[in-house]
Amino acid sequence: MNTEPDRPAEDAAPIAAAPQPEAPQPEPQPLSPTQPAPAQRPAELAPAECAALLAARFPAVFGKDVHRPLKLRIAADIQQQLPNTFTKRALSAFLHRHTTSTLYLKALANEPSRYDLDGAAAGEVSAEHRQAAAEEVQRRRAMQQQRRTGAIESQRKAELAQREADGQERVARARLLRAFETSNLTRANFCTLMGVAEAQLDALLAQARDERQRHAVPAAARQPNQRSR
Repeated sequence: MNTEPDRPAEDAAPIAAAPQPEAPQPEPQPLSPTQPAPAQRPAELAPAECAALLAARFPAVFGKDVHRPLKLRIAADIQQQLPNTFTKRALSAFLHRHTTSTLYLKALANEPSRYDLDGAAAGEVSAEHRQAAAEEVQRRRAMQQQRRTGAIESQRKAELAQREADGQERVARARLLRAFETSNLTRANFCTLMGVAEAQLDALLAQARDERQRHAVPAAARQPNQRSR
């Protein structure tokens, strides 16, 4: 008879733990009236849009036909007075275009002072900046003159080439007229020989006769010259 106490079987499956209920998720709390909403990123404005906004807000320095040297680091002043209006990239692009225009550079070369957003003097234009602006204006003026001279020269060459082409065509029409007046060929054979479309022959001959008449020197005008020789 077995007197040892009973043992649980070693291969018996362990008892699975009872599933725990999921902890409830906290519900999002609405913003309180005193809690500020997160700031929105300003839109990426084009330079023309930046110009319109700045002209309306700061006409003393950005108004229509206003070109005055700007205070150094004026971008920070703009961002301070118009927060969340311009991205750094958009404002930088506009200011670069504005301060590199020829009219602005002329003002920078001639004005003694720089100006803030209200149009008040805010420091002097340094001699270095004034000289650099004057040199750039002079360089652009020289380039413009060079382009103008080049355009005039190109136009002159084109007109000369056109006159030469017109002269060659006139000589060809005169040769065609002389050949037609001395030829015994039929019209079709003459056109084939001269390489002229038959439908164009009458117009070419009429133009050649008109040119011969206009360029002919009257005999009465030639005789005095012949006598003087």
